[in-house]
Amino acid sequence: MRDIKQIIVHCASTKPSMDIGAKEIREWHTKERGWSDIGYHWVIKRDGAIESGRDEKVAGAHARSHNGDSIGVCLAGGMTEDGKLEANFTFAQYSSLVYLVNELKDKYPDIDVKGHRDLAGVKKECPCFDVKTLLT
Repeated sequence: MRDIKQIIVHCASTKPSMDIGAKEIREWHTKERGWSDIGYHWVIKRDGAIESGRDEKVAGAHARSHNGDSIGVCLAGGMTEDGKLEANFTFAQYSSLVYLVNELKDKYPDIDVKGHRDLAGVKKECPCFDVKTLLT
C-alpha cells in the first residue's frame, strides 16, 4: 500500500467548449505520450461528474517527484477559447472537487491538499486558482 500524503489538484488546460473526461485524457497520455495509463487518479468533468482514472494503489504520473505519495485530481478546463490560462471551472466542478477531497480526507486522514502550482520548483499556473483558499 502506498503512503498517501497529499492530493495534488491540476487542470487539463482545455477550453470550455471541450467536453473531455478520463477517457480523452487517458488517450492523450497513452497514445501521445506513450504512458501505460492516464496520469491522474481522478478527473472532474465540466458537468461535475467525477471519473476514475489510474487506480489509487498505483503511483500517478502527474507531478514529478510527488507521484509516489500523492493522489492526482484533474479538472477539465483551465484555458480560454483563445488559449489563455483561466480558472473557468463550473460551480459543479468546484462542488465535486470539495466532495472528492472530503472523501479522500476520510480515507487518508492526514492528507494535505495542494495545487500543482504550489509544489516546489513548479513554474506552471495549474490549476489556475488557489486550492487552499477554496478548501478552507
